[in-house]
Amino acid sequence: MAAEFETIAAQYQDRIFRLSLSMLGDRAGAEEAAQDALVRIWKGLPGFRNQSSLSTWIFAITRNVCLTALGRRAAMGGRTASLEEPAARRAAERQASGPLALAGAHSVPEAADLLDRLPVKYRQVVALFYMQGRSYDEVADMLGLPVGTVKTYLFRAGQSLAEQMARQRVRKGGA
Repeated sequence: MAAEFETIAAQYQDRIFRLSLSMLGDRAGAEEAAQDALVRIWKGLPGFRNQSSLSTWIFAITRNVCLTALGRRAAMGGRTASLEEPAARRAAERQASGPLALAGAHSVPEAADLLDRLPVKYRQVVALFYMQGRSYDEVADMLGLPVGTVKTYLFRAGQSLAEQMARQRVRKGGA
């Protein structure tokens, strides 16, 4: 069992960390969540029944660990995620064709601020699809959602971002 876990950990640890980072938005929290997910995977491995693919099971555990961490943050009054992390900032810069471009975000701080205002479920999907270049199917598997829901969340995130930008323009007098 230990050798099997070591193989799984070696194969998935980077993807577990990237999912954690996309959901939590900060490196320290992502590292902690990734470690917690690996511990849970190790403990749960004897009970894995192959009812789903191994990767789906691993990402479901990781997602649940991250959701728990987000819940803890919210209960403590902390921000749920931030795009001030350099890696997240670079990823946001790459999104010229994503919903931020459609919403009219012109700078990385402006884009980060807009993304921080999105509900967590939308921010997760946007981060995985646009910032990490995942396919609809991959995002759906990683978050345990139907593909249609992923597409809906992406659409609604784009709408929300466009509305935020329109409100910002009106406040600035640039309607």
